[in-house]
Amino acid sequence: MPDVTFNGPAGRIEGKYYQAKVPTAPIALVMHPHPQHGGTMNNKVAYRLYESFARCGFSVLRFNFRGVGNSEGEYDNGVGELSDAAAALDWLHNHNPHAESIWISGFSFGAWITMQLLMRRPDVSRFVAVAPPAGKYDFSFFSPCPASGLVISAENDDLAPAEDIEKMLKKTARQKDVKIHYSKVADADHFFTEQQTELGKLICQYATSQMQFSEKAS
Repeated sequence: MPDVTFNGPAGRIEGKYYQAKVPTAPIALVMHPHPQHGGTMNNKVAYRLYESFARCGFSVLRFNFRGVGNSEGEYDNGVGELSDAAAALDWLHNHNPHAESIWISGFSFGAWITMQLLMRRPDVSRFVAVAPPAGKYDFSFFSPCPASGLVISAENDDLAPAEDIEKMLKKTARQKDVKIHYSKVADADHFFTEQQTELGKLICQYATSQMQFSEKAS
């Protein structure tokens, strides 16, 4: 799990990177929750995403948005953070030019950035969004959804209520052959405090199933 540093639009960005042994392994980017509410790449849910992808054979990068930890710059209301995410994805892809697929993921605020990045990057194959704050931010941009993915909510989430996420998904149109899988974790709070293992299983099961699907399709 080496520390990495790369250039972003506001200066240096710090991250943690796991390199899979297989050169064609899929790659995954992980984005953390809100920088102004204690969110960092070491958040437990962000780490669970990172660890789950690594366990499933991906090369994975998690990173701190601008102004967090040793990443340079200042919080930019999501605009600059989206640019940071694009720079991080470029770095990850440049280090894995033969990756068979590109995945992006995030938790809470990071899920909001993930879903915006998805709309701007046609090279992204799949996404995983954990507790996207559908009641706080406008998600109308997320239609039609261009790639299949997994959305996870927590049953007892008071910061990103499952009901808001479900309403958002009902309004979301999909491009042809795009499927959004939805899972609600019973008894979980926003941070999945007692359900970290279950969360990891959901992520890995979905990633594995989609890789098998890709192999069959090819």
